[in-house]
Amino acid sequence: MHCLVVYDISDDGRRTKVADVCLDYGLDRIQYSAFLGDLAPTHQEELMLKLERVLGRKTGNIQLFPLCARDWQGRRVIEKGG
Repeated sequence: MHCLVVYDISDDGRRTKVADVCLDYGLDRIQYSAFLGDLAPTHQEELMLKLERVLGRKTGNIQLFPLCARDWQGRRVIEKGG
């Protein structure tokens, strides 16, 4: 199932670690603090548990949005440049 992970974390080190975990799970960066990819529901849960550990006691917000096939097919993308 496709999913979107977005986050708002002020601590540079934690933000970098969150991005690294998302990349480790095969997610693609689509914005500075947004990743998109295909993960089974069990891997989504595992990812969120790891991200919660990485964030620790630091202030931040991490959200994962599962996208059904219909929502995925309805997405629209404008991408210009390299």
